[in-house]
Amino acid sequence: MTYLAPKRHAGVYRYDEIDRQFLNERVAEYRGQVARRLSGALTEDEFKPLRLMNGLYLQLHAYMLRIAIPYGALATHQLRGLARIGRRWDKGYGHFTTRQNLQFHWIRLEDTPEIMAELAAIDMHAIQTSGNCIRNVTTDQFAGAAPDEVVDPRVYAEILRQWSTIHPEFTYLPRKFKIAITGSANDRAAIRVHDVGLLAKRNEAGEIGFAVYVGGGLGRTPYLGVKVSDWVGEQDLIAYLEAILRVYNQFGRRDNLYKARIKILVHQGGKQKFIDNVEAEFARIRGPKYRLDPAIVEAIERNFAPPPFEELPPYSEAFDRAKREDAAFAVWARNSVRDHRAPGYASVTISLKPIGGVTGDITSDQMDTVADLADRYSFGEVRVTHEQNLVLAHVRQDDLFDLWKALDAAGLGTPNAGLITDLITCPGLDYCSLANARSIPIGQEIQKRFADQQRQQDIGDLKIKMSGCINACGHHHLGAIGILGVDKKGEEFYQITLGGNAELDGAIGDIVGAALPPDEAVDAVESIVDLYLERRQPGERFLDTLARIGMGPFKEKLYGAA
Repeated sequence: MTYLAPKRHAGVYRYDEIDRQFLNERVAEYRGQVARRLSGALTEDEFKPLRLMNGLYLQLHAYMLRIAIPYGALATHQLRGLARIGRRWDKGYGHFTTRQNLQFHWIRLEDTPEIMAELAAIDMHAIQTSGNCIRNVTTDQFAGAAPDEVVDPRVYAEILRQWSTIHPEFTYLPRKFKIAITGSANDRAAIRVHDVGLLAKRNEAGEIGFAVYVGGGLGRTPYLGVKVSDWVGEQDLIAYLEAILRVYNQFGRRDNLYKARIKILVHQGGKQKFIDNVEAEFARIRGPKYRLDPAIVEAIERNFAPPPFEELPPYSEAFDRAKREDAAFAVWARNSVRDHRAPGYASVTISLKPIGGVTGDITSDQMDTVADLADRYSFGEVRVTHEQNLVLAHVRQDDLFDLWKALDAAGLGTPNAGLITDLITCPGLDYCSLANARSIPIGQEIQKRFADQQRQQDIGDLKIKMSGCINACGHHHLGAIGILGVDKKGEEFYQITLGGNAELDGAIGDIVGAALPPDEAVDAVESIVDLYLERRQPGERFLDTLARIGMGPFKEKLYGAA
């Protein structure tokens, strides 16, 4: 197998001439396909599979283009390029997704070849953001910076990106396929709700290996992935994943769209049967051809070497003084700033959840601002989170106050990261042709209801996630409070679940009761939160209180005594 060893560029894989030649050829091919569609030589049915292979969807009002951001890492010139695309060909903004990608929702078909060419010029594309193939590999937004990290997962996310891109055997799978990887036992990549989830770790000898989870997924039939191997050594990673994909390709259902995901094969076909098939295929192909060469790993690791950190004291007097003197900064710092493995540095979450705004949206002007700030304060790199926010991973503590002032001036200083108003929503019926109900207006009303900063702090860690249909793009199954938009005889209703959790010991939320009309849904959320505040014991999060008292009191609060 051939891998392209990347050059180091701000923790982001940098294309070489082989990559660029491939992308330019793909753009030329796509340009011809669009020309034939516009001339009428191709019908929409004929064009649909071609555009989907290039990340172009037809939604309610316009085309939507989904752009791949491998493992959520952007160099600042790429973010500025996305800003230019949004300004020239969209409506001046973009939308970050729970797959660490970016979507433009107001694209004209005739403009898409030029957009693809613009993307290629900044070493980006939209390939494999749609279709029954291996999608964007996602990972921890704090990779390379988190103190609890054992292995930097970006190295292996990049290896998997190279392995899976245009893989001839896995281009037409039974259904789409998603992989997530974390390098910490404190899972921040939601690996158990992916088709394959990888937990990178080290054994007693310091060797790197992976616990492998298979069969996670949300949608119509949500499942948590099951562990199929506690240890796959680094050199065997590609062979083991090849075995999993081959078993899925052979036995996954193609006769029923709703039963085609690998989660059905694992959970309904039987875990042990699946493992036996994978182990048999793994034993058959394991060997030099699929062995991950340590030299390849080392070459890719160099791209993710730590930036040139200064030698700083672990304590910043300037940071501490600014928090004492400016209460608003102190609130932002408490919620947005995380510890860093390098003394004197911190990681910063930039909330894209302004109160009453659209979660995950960012204007082109704001993209330019973030790029400028990343160049100034964070070694020219920006991370996208699966919770629809951004991260500057490596900021000197001494610079945090100046960074906050610049973010706040740009409308990016909302101090709600990790709080109840830091909710996840899909675009819903405002954009998506698959949706049954709107997500954005309900999310905005929830944010306004809980806008008071002190109230948010008092509520603490409580994640709300909302989807406009059963496809679960908003991960509602994983919300401590989950909200699903459903259709009842042409009317929008909202079904509420409780107890979801995306961590390694995660859970799928349980339905509380009958779906509620829009004018009752936000009141229901507030009633649930109020009951939690009444019944919680010191130190309990919402999930702790729910586990202790059960669903009954919440159901009674919403629907009355049985």
